[in-house]
Amino acid sequence: MTVKLSVKNLTRGTIVASEADIADTSAKRRTGLLPRSELRPGEGLWIVPCEGVHTFAMKFPIDVLYLSKKRKVLKIRDNMKKSRISFCLTAHSVLELPAGMAAQTGTVVGDELELEKRQVEE
Repeated sequence: MTVKLSVKNLTRGTIVASEADIADTSAKRRTGLLPRSELRPGEGLWIVPCEGVHTFAMKFPIDVLYLSKKRKVLKIRDNMKKSRISFCLTAHSVLELPAGMAAQTGTVVGDELELEKRQVEE
């Protein structure tokens, strides 16, 4: 069994991710999405705790949502291409999504997200 996240934008009533992974250990945070060749719609990675990310050696662009402890969107870096660095020093965690997903779900700064953990079979 693996733990996945369902991420809902409570402000907009949209599903931001249905199968997001969790990077909550040092090893998982360091690795992040680097081994992946793509992120499909519905997928994502919640990195906690986290105030900044980089896309060196990434194979695809991503949307980066910086979240407060209460899961409020503090900053969005959309379509972040490879070899970039982004920070939000007031963030508690980061949600990485397929490029364009923030716009597609109408997610903007100030929106409140709900993250629900669930067990899935591999």
